Amino acid sequence: MGSWLHILVLVACITPAVVVEGGVRKYNFNVVMKNTTRLCSSKPIVTVNGMFPGPTLYAREDDTVLVRVANRVKYNVTIHWHGVRQLRTGWADGPAYITQCPIQPGQSYVYNFTITGQRGTLLWHAHILWLRATLHGAIVILPKRGVPYPFPKPHKEVVVVLGEWWKSDTEAVINEAIKSGLAPNVSDAHTINGHPGPISSCPSQGGFTLPVESAKSYMLRIINAALNEELFFKIAGHQLTVVEVDATYVKPFKTDTIVIAPGQTTNALISADQSSGKYLVAASPFMDSPIAVDNMTATATLHYSGTLAATSTTLTKPPPQNATAVANNFINSLRSLNSKRFPAKVPLTVDHSLLFTVGLGINPCPSCKAGNGSRVVAGMNNVTFVMPTTALLQAHFFNISGIFTSDFPGNPPTVFNYTGAPPSNLRTTRGTKVYRLQYNSTVQLVLQDTGIVAPENHPIHLHGFNFFAVGKGLGNYNPKADQKNFNLVDPVERNTIGVPSGGWVAIRFRADNPGVWFMHCHLEIHTTWGLKMAFLVDNGKGPNESLLPPPSDLPKC
Repeated sequence: MGSWLHILVLVACITPAVVVEGGVRKYNFNVVMKNTTRLCSSKPIVTVNGMFPGPTLYAREDDTVLVRVANRVKYNVTIHWHGVRQLRTGWADGPAYITQCPIQPGQSYVYNFTITGQRGTLLWHAHILWLRATLHGAIVILPKRGVPYPFPKPHKEVVVVLGEWWKSDTEAVINEAIKSGLAPNVSDAHTINGHPGPISSCPSQGGFTLPVESAKSYMLRIINAALNEELFFKIAGHQLTVVEVDATYVKPFKTDTIVIAPGQTTNALISADQSSGKYLVAASPFMDSPIAVDNMTATATLHYSGTLAATSTTLTKPPPQNATAVANNFINSLRSLNSKRFPAKVPLTVDHSLLFTVGLGINPCPSCKAGNGSRVVAGMNNVTFVMPTTALLQAHFFNISGIFTSDFPGNPPTVFNYTGAPPSNLRTTRGTKVYRLQYNSTVQLVLQDTGIVAPENHPIHLHGFNFFAVGKGLGNYNPKADQKNFNLVDPVERNTIGVPSGGWVAIRFRADNPGVWFMHCHLEIHTTWGLKMAFLVDNGKGPNESLLPPPSDLPKC
């Protein structure tokens, strides 16, 4: 018996993270603690397979992916495959208490999904507590075999994951904030592929190096895995040609600065058109509201082959933190490729016309001494979402009553000057509410920022769907005037969109995916405060338009 156990342990140790079996890709994700040093300070962090960032998940369009996640830490864990459509496989989507109960310590769960009609860069990350601070990695979806990129094939592709780093335990940071009722401490540094680069308080730490050869082209798969901050990204002396965002192709355009919100991805081509040298790569914060952010710039180095290590680095100056014009220039340049092979299927008729306010509020909290008896909250249409203790998808599938109500308001319950002076009452209501959609119905959703507490750019992520960003503007949305200017021909297609500070954005999508789908701000503190809701999409006709039954190993609450 002992020898058999020894053999099994040996096999487990040498089993690779991925096994490819002709269209089926199998991964083993072991969630473990790893002692890690950054900023000349060490702490244990939650990782997959001891890696930070975690391993890149590679697949090809139409592949089936099986990821066995084994929880070896003290926290409950779930993993979300951010941007994967999960057609009829909501059980594999990952948000805790929305589509599944969490994987408890010592337990495991196999995420089983097929990648349908998607190719490009996405990301995976934990979707419970603040674990995604370190529990994240890239998803690279290659096109079908024989299908080329709609742009010149690069010499090499490089994953670039942007993040944040706290010297403290991030769970302690958010727990203290919840206790106080106030905002949490900002991070201590930003990171590029897990490294902040040298900073004044820790000049000895190295940064990520991107080696290039002169006259070759490279595609950077850039991911913002930060918890709470939008970032600018630029490389000294080089232009970037943007070809894709959120795993959808765009009309290529050149820029020297990319803006990327948490949860978003951008593929950009870079030509190594200098003869030699070292060039600074910089990731710095974008915040155009009077809100505290981590003002540290993460740095890496673009290093031409043959360049001596002692060669000085060509520097670049990051945009000012509040450079709205730089951000808008990038966002306004994004257009769907809309080619014959990759058309932009924008819904031209609308079955559900919705307006959701997104913003903050103030609710009473007698125990919040630091907040003088109040706490900051957040919500949509003045509803602060209350997380259930039974997953919504289970409650829906098994008809369990009392878990949620389907009366989420399609318009603000109280109309006010959203971006002007705030109303006298800053309180929100609390509830576990969903908005119900018929299968294959079309939705136009206007996301309207409010000035309550402070206007702010909110990157909103919709699970289970891509959507088209058909319009945006400053101030309050005016349906008569603003809809005339909507782009219904080649609007950018995304899964995460920034609601402009003091403004609005309009999106359209088709509800062709049955299940319960989370929508929330991807600034983690706003999700914690309640800026979230869910769409319940009914089954259509027949099995191909219906949610699959849950797998036998679905975790129990």
